[in-house]
Amino acid sequence: MIRVGSSGWSYPSWRPGFYPARLPPAEFLSFYAARFDTVELNSTGYRLPAPAQVERWAAAVPAAFRFAPKLVATTPERARLALARVGLLGARLGPVRVVLPGPRDDALLAALLEAAGPAGLAFDFRHDSWTALGGVVRVNAFDAEPFRYIRLREPPYAESELAELAGRLRAPAYVYFRHEQTPTAPAYAARLRELLSAGPAPPA
Repeated sequence: MIRVGSSGWSYPSWRPGFYPARLPPAEFLSFYAARFDTVELNSTGYRLPAPAQVERWAAAVPAAFRFAPKLVATTPERARLALARVGLLGARLGPVRVVLPGPRDDALLAALLEAAGPAGLAFDFRHDSWTALGGVVRVNAFDAEPFRYIRLREPPYAESELAELAGRLRAPAYVYFRHEQTPTAPAYAARLRELLSAGPAPPA
């Protein structure tokens, strides 16, 4: 399966255009989740939500929906706490994007892999010392195994670019378009899903 969505959902500037003009913000997530099957959860990278908040997110979406939380890992203790907290999403937990801002730390990496449990980890390395590390899923690596995690950060995207992307993607994959003030992210996500559903174009 290739899941496509946006980086976040809680944007009043998407109303109208994506959200109906009078839709209350409290209903944004359920509206979004009726149209897409995944979303990046970026707020978890800045502060851990209360357990009750995580449970409310999970309750607002269908069973097949998947959240992709962000985790900024600086110490093993923080990593374990964050993974336990987002684990409250239960079956609705998708891959966790782990941002590692510092130099290579094998003890931190081991703690992350041990604490992750069934959650898939997609690593967003920010220091060159991690370059030689193999055997993990890297963000934006189209050949990663066992899944791909693709973040698209440079809009606008022409139709030809979206078609090329659709041709490169292999399942399973998670694909997220960057939030902008106008609702371009859900529009791009919807179009990419259409292209994926259509399959490869016939030869000329």
